[in-house]
Amino acid sequence: MFNWVSFLTYAIVTAVTPGPNNIMSMSNGIKKGFKKAFPFNFGILIGFSIVMIICTVFCSVLSSLIPKIKFPMLIIGAAYMLYLAWKTFKSSDKIEEQHSQQNFLSGLFLQFINPKIYIYCIMSMEVYILPYYNNYPIKLLGFAILLAFIGFLFTLCWSAFGSLFKRIFSDYAKTVNTIMALLLVYCAFSLFLS
Repeated sequence: MFNWVSFLTYAIVTAVTPGPNNIMSMSNGIKKGFKKAFPFNFGILIGFSIVMIICTVFCSVLSSLIPKIKFPMLIIGAAYMLYLAWKTFKSSDKIEEQHSQQNFLSGLFLQFINPKIYIYCIMSMEVYILPYYNNYPIKLLGFAILLAFIGFLFTLCWSAFGSLFKRIFSDYAKTVNTIMALLLVYCAFSLFLS
């Protein structure tokens, strides 16, 4: 019998923890406010959904290929997170609204190199979903969309958090940037600890 409590606990805890999506969403909330950061978050939703569907197909049809894909994705994802950490750390002490960066397309494309969501989907599928629904493609699609939607909800929460605390963050911009950069570094290195 499918264990919804265990599955949702895993999905929510994984989605709420710091990762590239959440940290960048908070950063956008700080710099732009919640409303202007929404296109980036919407890009995350669309990209996240696409990646979840692709990953679900790989898990259910090409499971023998996944071990070969995981390590290169970890390397690429960790390198990108370290790049984001460096850019965050080196950013200005002054929080200002930015119009050209972190738009819909950057949110969308971030998903294709974000190893956290690949691991999120692979673990969800392999541990919780495929043992019960491997022969039900429509249900697998539903779970893929559900996983993406859970992730999206928490990027909105992080964006709202950044927006609400913009004044505090603006007074301590360098400290906030350093903490966010360190969280990204932690995320990059923690990929290799599991």
